[in-house]
Formats: sequence, C-alpha cells, structure tokens
Amino acid sequence: MTDHTPCAPTAAADLSGIRVVDLSRLVAGNIASHILCDLGADVIKVESPKGGDSLRNWTCGGVETWWKVYGRGKRSLALDLRAPEAPEILTRLIHRADILIENFRPGTLEKMGFAPQRLWEINPKLSILRISAWGQDGPFAHKPGFGSLVEAYAGFASMNGFDDRPPVLPPFAMADCFSGVFGVVGLLTTLRAAEATGRGAEVDLSLLESLFSILGPITLEASLTGRPVQRQGSRSPTHAPRNVYETRDGRFVALSAGTEAMVKRLFDAMGRADLAVDPRFATHAGRIANIDALDAEIAAFTRTLDRASCLELFERTDVTVGPVMDGLDLLHDPFMRARGALIDQPDRDLGAFASPAPPIRISGCGPPVLRPAPALGEHTDAILSELGLSPPSPSNGPANADDRKM
Repeated sequence: MTDHTPCAPTAAADLSGIRVVDLSRLVAGNIASHILCDLGADVIKVESPKGGDSLRNWTCGGVETWWKVYGRGKRSLALDLRAPEAPEILTRLIHRADILIENFRPGTLEKMGFAPQRLWEINPKLSILRISAWGQDGPFAHKPGFGSLVEAYAGFASMNGFDDRPPVLPPFAMADCFSGVFGVVGLLTTLRAAEATGRGAEVDLSLLESLFSILGPITLEASLTGRPVQRQGSRSPTHAPRNVYETRDGRFVALSAGTEAMVKRLFDAMGRADLAVDPRFATHAGRIANIDALDAEIAAFTRTLDRASCLELFERTDVTVGPVMDGLDLLHDPFMRARGALIDQPDRDLGAFASPAPPIRISGCGPPVLRPAPALGEHTDAILSELGLSPPSPSNGPANADDRKM
C-alpha cells in the first residue's frame, strides 16, 4: 500500500493532524473533504466495495474525471456498511476522528445505530457534518433530492437564462459545490468550539439553504415589486452595461462597467464620447432603462475588432473587460500557470493532468504536496491495520440505495 503523507503545507496554519471520516458520496461531501484534505487533513473515504463513490461514475472518455479532481489526496477504505464487521470498524474510525461527514437521507445514520448522541459517546469531541437536500427536519426531510431539484426550488433556475426562454439549470453541480464550502465553514467553527469545550457539535447543512443564501435579495425585491426577478441572460439588474459581446472573429468578451468613471472610459475608448451626454445613457437609471440600445452600440463596436485587438484596446484604456474562456483556453493560459491556479496533478493512470490548485493560500504555508486520487479500496488494509483490525470479509452487496440517497 502507498504510504500516507500529509497533503498540505507543513506549517502551523494547516490542518495536519485532523482526521476526517467521509461517508458521503457524489459532490457536496466530497467537496468538503476535498478542501479539508488540501489543507492538510487526513481524509478516509469510506466507499462501497461494489463500485465505490458514485462520483467515480462521472466520466469523460472512460476517465473518472470528477473523482480524480475531488478525490485527490484522500485514502480509500472499501467497506460494505451492511457487513457484520462494519459497526466495529466505524466505531474505531470514529473514536480516532475529529470530523465525520455523511449525506445519507435523514434518519439513515440513526437506523445504522450511529445517531449523533451515540457518536458523541464514542468520541465526545467529534464534529458531524450532515448534508441533505432539504435539511434534517421539516416537511421535506425524508424526501430524496439532488442538486438539480434544489437549484430549481431555491430560485436559481427562475432567474437564470433569457426571459423569452425556459428557466435554465446550471451546467455543473452548483448547489453541491456551494454546500461543500459552507460545510467546511461549519466544521471549522465546530472544531474551534470542541477545542474550547471538549464537546463536538452537529452541522445540519441543506443544499437548498446553502444555495438560497447566496442568490442575493431575490425575496426582498419580490416583496417590494410584487414580481420575481426577470431573467436577463448575461445582463445585470444592478448596473449597465454588463454583458458578453461578440468580436469580429466570432469570439466573445465580457464587459462590466459598474461605475460612472468606468462608463466614461468605455465610451471614450469606443470613440463615442457623445454617448456620455446622451440622455438615454448619461445616468445609471437611464442606462438600465435603455439597455437594449446601449448593448447595441457596444456590440456594433466590438464587432469591428478581433478579440485580441478588442482586449488590447480596452485594457490599455483601463476598461474592465476580459475574454470569455473555455476549458481549452484555460489549459494553455499563461496567467493561470503564472498564478499557480492551474497545476499538474499527479495521477496513477494519466501520469499527470492539469487541475485546479487549492484556492486557499495562507501566508507562511508553502504549496500543498498533492497525491493522486486513490483507487477503490487502495488503503483498506493499511487503515484497518492502524485500527488493529484484519481485512473485512467479502461484500454481501451494496448498501440500501434508497437509504443512501439524500
């Protein structure tokens, strides 16, 4: 088995020494444990021997792309949670852990015999992150749910897209990703409290409330206007201009002018100082009210230049503009490499691949030492040996799939 080495900076500010038992699957829990692992925590990923974490099924060309990114640095323990030895193994894991992460349907952990009170009997300082679609209580608690349902229910889809077309769901696991970040905030809060009091706490985190909390004042504005936020495509209801504009070579730039000074610089760069005194565009309110005409003026100008020339002009005149990038652009982008935002992550199958770097940079800490995402069950024997146990018996089948849904 591969030796486990810390996957974070060897400085006092990191989370080395923190042990995490991750019973979750798919995105939100994996994002939370991924962040903790990048900051130095020892993450033990408990996976079904038959197929492992469902995130392994999110593939591209047969490659487990999501798992390779969000499983990096973790240790994989293959364990059938219905096996007779599972309670003993979990008990020993929990006894040694600082954090437990789970995203079973509410009530499942209790059915397994590991309700929070029982967990705290095993380990009084344990921090417990419980992730679900709708929360641990309330009228929807026992309904299954995934991020797509939450992205619709929370109000995001209703405000995303164009007003003359249907609402649009995000093309990635948005609710899960935000929930994973909020989960880390909750866990770090409970860890600090446990250090002071010796007592752990439970974090009840719903995908719905995580996403709803970052959508801005959509309910306040609805109460004031009596109508929902209108879908505006790439425009903003708070300022104008703000949109993506096509250039002569068929590419796009994103432009946002949120201050009066920026608007003036934009008009000057376009050679259209007259627009600054045009009654339609001279004020903030006027620009929002006449956004179609304003966008038409800007789009007509950007279509006279190729993207490189457009970017050069606006950057030289200090106008906030940037290219609309895609994955291929980012793969070869010198800024991302110079900043260290894109790194070569080691991988047992690919050798290495370009991956997002840990975004949290703490002064005094060096870059993390990244390890590949583990193969299913790669660390089972080593982890059981640490617990003073022998390898588990062969699996009798996967855990109840209905219970393991959010």
